[in-house]
Amino acid sequence: MDERINMDKFDTASFAANPRVKEILARLAPLLHGKDEILIKILACIFSNGHLLLEDLPGLGKTTLAIAAARVLGLDFGRVQCTNDLLPTDVTGLNVFKAEKGEFEFRPGPIFNHLVLVDEINRATPKTQSALLEAMGEEQVTIDGITYRLPKPFIVIATQNPVEHSGTFPLPESQMDRFMMKASIGYPSREAEREILRAGSRKDELENIEPIFSPDGIIQVQAEIKNGVKVSDKILDYVLNLAERTRVSEFIASGISTRGAMSLLQLAKSLAWMQNRGYVIPEDVKTLACDVLLHRIQLKQGSESTKREALRAIFTEIPAIA
Repeated sequence: MDERINMDKFDTASFAANPRVKEILARLAPLLHGKDEILIKILACIFSNGHLLLEDLPGLGKTTLAIAAARVLGLDFGRVQCTNDLLPTDVTGLNVFKAEKGEFEFRPGPIFNHLVLVDEINRATPKTQSALLEAMGEEQVTIDGITYRLPKPFIVIATQNPVEHSGTFPLPESQMDRFMMKASIGYPSREAEREILRAGSRKDELENIEPIFSPDGIIQVQAEIKNGVKVSDKILDYVLNLAERTRVSEFIASGISTRGAMSLLQLAKSLAWMQNRGYVIPEDVKTLACDVLLHRIQLKQGSESTKREALRAIFTEIPAIA
């Protein structure tokens, strides 16, 4: 069985091969004890121009991670705190009548930032959740018939409480598929938590993080990854075989979409770049496979398998040939 498909941990040290990634990790390490792995996932998502969903209990550092990533990458940061009375216009913005001018003026909402943290997204009603769909999919919002382009790059990092928590609304499948990845921070190790307790809150220090990138720099990296990291025909066939296998599995009712397969390949290219490599290898595909695919598949009714077991079986069956 392929041990890499366990995907609970991966070697974060290999990403220090890229000097720019190494500098980011070094700058944030003192503030983000034991969170190198999730930080690498966030960076991979941003470099892939994708959105990230974090599912975790409150109080594990999701907001701190998002702010730190925005600061070090030189991105404007916006935040939406979701509640069950949040309106779509609280996210997108609205037209406000200015009496002195005798006309309406558009007042943009927090969605008009490079990196937007949507906190506890599943506490918002489905109507408000749907306001994010156009923004996430088309990088634009439409207010009173007028379309406004969002800044580039545009990345959403959303958090959600476990679905069994009270007062939550499950995200529809169409919105789940908009997230390139779904990941979890989890509890820190005892050693990392000891350091956190010893240092106390360091949120003030986040404001003083010197950026390493800029919005234009991120766009340049995204283009460099898209056009510069090579994917062989064998790797392309490997991704296609994995996608097709999820669609005919005896355990899976609905396999991954074409968007899901594209996300898996794009993230593999970003991981290769982050390890200072100009080509994709099978391990790049496998490393984040669970984060990319698990939230996109649905099991058949009555299946005794779990999503992770079904996915592990598929990766065991499909040979990886570089």
